[in-house]
Amino acid sequence: MENSGNRIAVLVDGDNAQAKLLKPILEEVSKYGKVTVRRIYGDWTTNSMNSWKEVLNNLSFTPIQKFSYTSGKNSTDGALIIDAMDILHSKMVDGFCIVSSDSDYTGLAKRIREEGIFVMGIGEKKTPNAFVQSCEIFTYCENILQDEADNAEEKPVVKDERTKRTYIKVNKELIDKAYGISETEDSGVYVSKLGSDLRKIDPSFDPRAHGFYSLTKLIESLPEYEVVRNEGSGLNHPVVRKKVNKQTEVNKGEKASTGRKRPARKKPAGEEKKA
Repeated sequence: MENSGNRIAVLVDGDNAQAKLLKPILEEVSKYGKVTVRRIYGDWTTNSMNSWKEVLNNLSFTPIQKFSYTSGKNSTDGALIIDAMDILHSKMVDGFCIVSSDSDYTGLAKRIREEGIFVMGIGEKKTPNAFVQSCEIFTYCENILQDEADNAEEKPVVKDERTKRTYIKVNKELIDKAYGISETEDSGVYVSKLGSDLRKIDPSFDPRAHGFYSLTKLIESLPEYEVVRNEGSGLNHPVVRKKVNKQTEVNKGEKASTGRKRPARKKPAGEEKKA
């Protein structure tokens, strides 16, 4: 759902999110549409919410006050869920972004998807898989933090700082599966379509987790695939194709030639008369 015209509601669980990531989170959500509803939920009478107060006004978020009725527990999740359902039924938006690492929002994400509405989640890697899989797209805060670090640091002159970081190994089976779903008639598949199908299989898939800024760069690093620049009308729509093994093509050609039936030899006219 990468459409700048879509309206998205960003609902933040202030008890289970980081204030320093609010601006990068908005930038992340902006890839999928325009953020029209911005709300942060929490008990604003507690010291734990102080870190949100400065960014709150700067980024035009509305604070929603919810008191903790029981010691050790908060009522933030209940308030966020109720508001989300009200927004859903009012048809105010085309999609939701739930910012939390709490599994309590699993049911909410499922309910929104049942309505055919886009729902994404943003949380830490400790987020339970049930919540991750209930979203169409789930972005880990660690990937956003890494992205911010890459943008902030100066480009190295000789030494590549990336070698100091540990990235997740690319799951080639996942790439192959998504490519198989996306490909039509051996003509390859658009990178954007491949990315969409990868997220359908694994909502948390993110090239940044593997050390690549974009999916195109990740695919280019795989020896089994190639990226073809497909430019037209001033736009670039790269296409992914599987590299063809020349020996495999030769074997296929030999197999096809041996498998053909030879046409029956016609008897000469004289032989037919003798018979």
